[in-house]
Amino acid sequence: MFGAPLPNSPPPRLATYFHVHLVSDSTGETLNAMARAVCARFENVLPIEHIYALVRSQRQLDRALGDIEEAPGIVLHTIVDEKLREALEEGCRRMDMPCLPALDPLVSAMQRYLGAATTSRVGAHLRLDNDYFNRMDALNYAIGHDDGQGGQDLDQADVVLLGVSRTSKTPTCIYLAHRGVRAANVPLVPGRPLPEKLFQLNNTLIVGLLISPDRLIQI
Repeated sequence: MFGAPLPNSPPPRLATYFHVHLVSDSTGETLNAMARAVCARFENVLPIEHIYALVRSQRQLDRALGDIEEAPGIVLHTIVDEKLREALEEGCRRMDMPCLPALDPLVSAMQRYLGAATTSRVGAHLRLDNDYFNRMDALNYAIGHDDGQGGQDLDQADVVLLGVSRTSKTPTCIYLAHRGVRAANVPLVPGRPLPEKLFQLNNTLIVGLLISPDRLIQI
């Protein structure tokens, strides 16, 4: 029959999904672009991106490591601070996960060619344009309104995410903030009422995030 596969032709290869964790002490846009460029070189490979932006403290790093442990995969980072780099790499070694400093090979090559020292200033590559400030404002808003914080000014959000714990509310808010979208998240906790402000929103998109009971029990 016309269009039928050849008898000896291999079956079509299904897409391969995998987790890629992008840990940055800045906005993470450079890391995100690099990861997508690399993944585009592989056919039928679909990365599930987890972005951890503005990781500049041990507490933030510990939270990222906790999420990484729950969704094993490849870890790419652009952390400049030596102590945080060591803590991240040690945490990944403990979990037996690959941890790659994405910019190190390029920085080393440039350093050898130029014979110049590198800067340890975080975010030194960023241009201070309007888009940058909008993204930073969105990131600060997402962090300040994580897990039900800052409920008194939810009307300033473009998006509000609702869901029980571990439905990826925080990573999604950070991802949206990278695109300049102000996102807040509110947890659904038994016995705890939702913020009254939530029911007064008129022009804000409210999205509920779901998770299967089996997956939630595993976590």
